[in-house]
Amino acid sequence: MLTSRISDDESAVLAANEAFYQALESLSLSRMSSMWWHEDWVRCLHPGWDLLIGWKAVEQSFASIFRSTAQMRIVLSRALVHVVGDVAWVSCIEKVTSTVETDFSTALVEATNVFVRRGREWRLAHHHTTPMPALVTSGATDSVQ
Repeated sequence: MLTSRISDDESAVLAANEAFYQALESLSLSRMSSMWWHEDWVRCLHPGWDLLIGWKAVEQSFASIFRSTAQMRIVLSRALVHVVGDVAWVSCIEKVTSTVETDFSTALVEATNVFVRRGREWRLAHHHTTPMPALVTSGATDSVQ
């Protein structure tokens, strides 16, 4: 029987990852700001956007998203964490449901979040997302009936 033991560093990174998604759901720019290093080298790639470089561009993107979004719910699955020294990444699947005015949408997104540790604090250095194809429900086939 294989047992997997999560290290203290992995646990801390997963907690930082969860806090990032809580900040995203809160639609609070101040909470989001506290999750990132405010450096010129941070990066962010939202689905369908160009790569954002530097904290100011990343901050402006979240401000724009938060202004146009009434509500956001994110359910994470398959969170895989890896830590190497003071750098770590989490790969996960986001099921994002967002409400804009009276309309809502749901999307599956593959995300990779890169964290850098300074002292004892893990913060985001890079958030990369890409849409996933829609899932086929069980029972569906490729055959024509």
